[in-house]
Amino acid sequence: MFEVRNFFDNDDIMTLDQKGPFMVLEYERDLSVMPGNAMQAYYSAKMDIRKRQLACDLSKANVTIQAGAMQWMVGNVNATTGIKGVGDLFGKAVRGKASGESAIKPEYTGDGLLILEPTYKHLILLNTADWGNSIVLDDGLFLACDSKLKHKAVMRSNLSSAIAGGEGLFNLSLNGSGIVCIESYCPAEELIEIVLENDVVKIDGNYAVAWSKSLEFTVERSGKSLLGSAASGEGLVNVYRGTGKVLMMPVGKEPPVNMTVSL
Repeated sequence: MFEVRNFFDNDDIMTLDQKGPFMVLEYERDLSVMPGNAMQAYYSAKMDIRKRQLACDLSKANVTIQAGAMQWMVGNVNATTGIKGVGDLFGKAVRGKASGESAIKPEYTGDGLLILEPTYKHLILLNTADWGNSIVLDDGLFLACDSKLKHKAVMRSNLSSAIAGGEGLFNLSLNGSGIVCIESYCPAEELIEIVLENDVVKIDGNYAVAWSKSLEFTVERSGKSLLGSAASGEGLVNVYRGTGKVLMMPVGKEPPVNMTVSL
């Protein structure tokens, strides 16, 4: 039996969201300030730049997290590789290499408490049920998910996506029913949700955060011809076609300085 004090009941820590086994916490004030970083902390507070952490209650579900994301755990918590044999290891290694994610994502089981490393990024909880039980994430956004979800590398619809689009050929998809936590450079309040019904959206750049696996994802010229693309000044765009949803940022994902936090 354990008791955690001055954490969930700390008046400087607010619960932003809670779904399934996950709870998103935000530090309303940063009291861990030294003279060398006092000015940065002051202006960060003025701009609502705050530390956030993900808490995982394993009594509600086993969770899988990004490698190296764990900060501390208490109670009956067991860490495993989540590998179920040589074939599974090979598949995960190939998928990790293809999607740019870590090949081995540790799985935590038990009924204790798991806390992940703090970050200045925005932690957003998504329910795969809202995405037809199959969601595709942009590279590097995955932080944690319910271990019931199946991981798969999905390939772009055409090879030109990798060559001309400036991004990888594969993305990580999560399939099944459960909750996913992603790290976003934009808060949930600013993310734009586009719902398509046998239609198409074209995005100039990698602004998309997540999209339904049911959508066909390609990279195409912005115009019908090379001359038209040149005239528009856009060139190549990411195209999502079919029936499903796209979640996108209003600004690019250039990471601010010092996005991770060491306590």
